[in-house]
Amino acid sequence: MYCITRTSLRRLGEQWTGVSYSQVKSVFEYSDVSRRGLSSSSTTCSDRHDDPPNSQDNKNQNFRRHKYANPLQRTIGILSDDVKGFFFGVQSRFPTTGKTLDGGDPRPEPQDRLGEVWPSHCDVLVVGGGVMGSSIAYHLKERALQGLNVVVVEEDPTYTRASTVLSVGGIRQQFSVPENIQLSMYGMEFLRKAPQLLGVEGMDPPDMQFNPHGYLTLASEAGVHQLEENYTLQRDLGAKVDFMSAAQLKDKFPWLNTDGVEGGVLGLENEGWFDPWSLLFSLRRKAVSLGTQYVNGRVTGLESQILDDAILETDYRSNVKNLRKAEITLANGEKRNIHFAILVLAAGAWSGEIGRLVGIGKGDGVMAAPIPVEPRKRYVYCVHAPDGPGLNSPLVIDPNGTYFRREGLGGNYLCGQSPHEDNEPPVDDLKVDEKFFEDEVWPTIANRVPSFENLKLHTSWAGYYDYNTFDQNGIIGLHPLVSNMFIATGFSGHGIQQAAGVGRAIMECILLGEYRTINLERLGFERILLNEPLYEKNIV
Repeated sequence: MYCITRTSLRRLGEQWTGVSYSQVKSVFEYSDVSRRGLSSSSTTCSDRHDDPPNSQDNKNQNFRRHKYANPLQRTIGILSDDVKGFFFGVQSRFPTTGKTLDGGDPRPEPQDRLGEVWPSHCDVLVVGGGVMGSSIAYHLKERALQGLNVVVVEEDPTYTRASTVLSVGGIRQQFSVPENIQLSMYGMEFLRKAPQLLGVEGMDPPDMQFNPHGYLTLASEAGVHQLEENYTLQRDLGAKVDFMSAAQLKDKFPWLNTDGVEGGVLGLENEGWFDPWSLLFSLRRKAVSLGTQYVNGRVTGLESQILDDAILETDYRSNVKNLRKAEITLANGEKRNIHFAILVLAAGAWSGEIGRLVGIGKGDGVMAAPIPVEPRKRYVYCVHAPDGPGLNSPLVIDPNGTYFRREGLGGNYLCGQSPHEDNEPPVDDLKVDEKFFEDEVWPTIANRVPSFENLKLHTSWAGYYDYNTFDQNGIIGLHPLVSNMFIATGFSGHGIQQAAGVGRAIMECILLGEYRTINLERLGFERILLNEPLYEKNIV
C-alpha cells in the first residue's frame, strides 16, 4: 500500500507542477530486496545502499525521525515528508528540537529507557541480547539509524549466566573452515577500532584489554597433517601464522615440554584474548545510544500466518510461515506482545527452544528438521603457578584439546578442556566439577609445562556453549520456510570472536538483501536439510 500511494503522490505532484521527480533530491533510495532480505516481494528503505556501511557520508546521513510505535503512523509521517520534500525541494525530516516544517511544535520523542515505554511494534525483533544479538542490533542501527526500529529481548539483564561473560575471551584465525577464518579476521579488525566504532559521546571510550600473544596449537604425529592443511589455508586467507617444528617450539618456549609433539602453529598477529564483558557492554551501550530498545523478558510464544501465495511442496498447500507477533513473559509473570516485521534468532544455547515455538523440529517435511543447537556446559579453572610461563606465553592448545593461558601478571592462569561426547555434564545448573580438573585438566597441563606441577586451584566457573550437534559450526541466515526469521546461533564456543562479523552479515541480509563482505551462504540452514555438514576441525 505504501509504495503504491507514494508513486501516486509522485505522479500527482509532477502533473501539478510540471517538474520531474528526478529533479528533486530525495532522502531515500528504494530498492527491491531478494528473499534473503525481507521477502520475495517486499521493499525496504535504506540509506544509499551502494555506499560501504562505514562510509563517513553514510554515518552523517540523518534518517527521518518517525519513531512512533505504530507502523501506520510512521507510514503516514513518511508520506507527509515525501509530499513536502517534493513541493519544497528539500530533504524533509522532523527535527528533534525546534519547530516542524509546518511551523508546529515538534512531536514528542518517545523515551528509550528500559521499561518506560513498551515497544508494541518494531521493524526487527532480536531474540537474545548477548554479544551476538547486541552486535546485530548495533550493525543494523549503525547502518539504518532512525530508519529502522530495533528491539532486543534479553531474559537475563545482569548477564550472570550469559555465555559471553563466562568465556575466556579468545580470538584466533586458526580454523579449518574459510568462513570462520574470515569472520575472526574481521572480529580482530573490529576490536582494534572499537574505541572509535563503539564510543558514545560523553562516556569513556571502550577498552577491550586485548593481549596480543597469539594462540599456539600443538599437534601430535597423528594430527600434524591436518594442522599443516589448516595452516596453509590460514596463510592463503591472509592470517599471520607460523608453522614450527618441535625443536623450534622448544627453542622459543623453553618452559614447554615437546614430548609427543610433532609441530605447532603460532599466531603472530591478530590473535590473543580480550575482556568479553567490555565487548558486550560496549556493543549494547552503543546500540542503545543509536536507538535500540532492550526489553527484559523471555519469548514464550510466537504467532505466525501461512503465506497463501507460496507453495513449495507437492500437496499444493502453502507451507511457508511468516511470523507476526511475539509473546514476552516478564520477570513478574506478566505477558506482553510485540508485533514485528523481522525476527532474528540469536538466543545462543537456547535457540532450539525458540525454534520449537514456531514449529521448527515439530512439523513435517522441512519443518521436521530442528535447529540442532543445545547447551553444553564447559568449565574454566583459574590456577596460581608462581613459576609458570612468563609474559610471552600464548594461549596453548594441547593435542588432546586442553588449553591454558596467562591471566594478568600475578602468576595466574586460566585452563580447561571440553569433555568427551560420552562424558558431557548435565546442564541444569552451572556447578563446577573440580574432580574433572584433577583427573583431566591438571595432568595434561602439568605434563606440557612441568612448573604447573606446583599450581594451586584458586577459583572456577562454568558457562554454556551454544553447541551445534550437527557440525559444530555456526548457523547463519534465513530459515527456508519461515520467511522472516534470520538465524545466528550454534557457534560452539567461538561466537564471541565472530560476533562482529556475524552482526554485519545479518545486517547486510536484512538491509541489502545479500552478503556484501563475507559470503556465508555455506553456513545456512540448508546444509542441515541436505545433510551436508561443514565440519570445523579446530574446536577447543
